[in-house]
Amino acid sequence: MEAREPTDDDPATAPEPDDASAPEVEAPDGTRGPGPRQFGLVGAVGVVVVLLDQLTKHWALNRLDDGSVVDVVGSLRFNLAYNTGTAFSLGSGKGLGPWISVLAIVVVVGLSLGYTSRFRLGAVAAGLIAGGAIGNLADRAFRGDDGFLHGAVIDFVDLQWWPVFNLADAAIVVGAGLLVLASLRAPAP
Repeated sequence: MEAREPTDDDPATAPEPDDASAPEVEAPDGTRGPGPRQFGLVGAVGVVVVLLDQLTKHWALNRLDDGSVVDVVGSLRFNLAYNTGTAFSLGSGKGLGPWISVLAIVVVVGLSLGYTSRFRLGAVAAGLIAGGAIGNLADRAFRGDDGFLHGAVIDFVDLQWWPVFNLADAAIVVGAGLLVLASLRAPAP
């Protein structure tokens, strides 16, 4: 029996659709696969996260610097805090924060060059993580009196049952979750 090439016309041999967010392209050898890495989407999402993060931190510094607290809804309130440690204020005073941010950026570069960045979901995830890491690193780099990379991250979202955080932290957590989903959905290269 002769093997047939799959065609789009024959439902029995039509290729199964992959992730709709990854447009397939045809390679020179006629095979089809996910498109190129979506560096533009990674960059665009990252820039939006950095801008929103820095704007909200600017608001928090101007509105909450006098010690005031803004109750929003339920246990959610805005309360200014300075984080010199790593995520959730762990390691405060040990100088680990800037290095964790730099490590996160290195990881994002690796993700951007990896297979999941060929898919829209993976590119968005990498952009969220990159934007969050850069936003927090910018605080450490430019918001301190002790020199470059000795500043504190501005946190202000206070749930009162979770450590105080900011938009960059939220973007990193959401990006990490989306990255897990993207890696589960992406077929093996």
